[in-house]
Amino acid sequence: MAAAAMPLAELEQWLQARVDQHPAATSLPMLDGYVAAIVAGPVSMSPLDWICPLLAIDADAFNHGGTPEFAAISAAALRHNEISQILSTTPSQFAPMHRRQPNGEVDPRPWCQGFYAAMRLRLSAWAPFLDASNVSHRLLLPILLHCRDDQAGPLLGPPRTGRDTRDSLRNARLDIPAAVEAMRQYWMPIRYARAR
Repeated sequence: MAAAAMPLAELEQWLQARVDQHPAATSLPMLDGYVAAIVAGPVSMSPLDWICPLLAIDADAFNHGGTPEFAAISAAALRHNEISQILSTTPSQFAPMHRRQPNGEVDPRPWCQGFYAAMRLRLSAWAPFLDASNVSHRLLLPILLHCRDDQAGPLLGPPRTGRDTRDSLRNARLDIPAAVEAMRQYWMPIRYARAR
């Protein structure tokens, strides 16, 4: 599948051209966050179940090589395999694809929004991490702090005001790589026990 993969720069343009079809990702950071959640999440999923909503394509696109849709499928699958390989062999090398804002600051929001979009595919499976009283909830915080709900408000509710809150939000992105690896480690025994 890798030979037919669409180059990443082309994939981003392709995603942006499909906004009207409502793909789960409209940028590379969103795609990267989405795929990271699939790799590190609680359940193994068929590629059809996560790639179709990711790219806003029909399952039949998997049957037609040589098309732009198939090249996008291949690129998403390739990124899945890359993230899986990194988290399996050199987790300290995992780095989310974040963009920089015009002022030079890293913007983790699209990546986090992509991660959350993938979570929503099987939200009930993520329940232990969504329960604020569960100690594992802290692993999701660096991601969910940057997410928006369906009404474009902060997913976790309005943040407190003040410099400490702004600094916490700005620095939360630094915890994302370790949190993704910790989630993967948490879910592995459960995920692979379910797959048997």
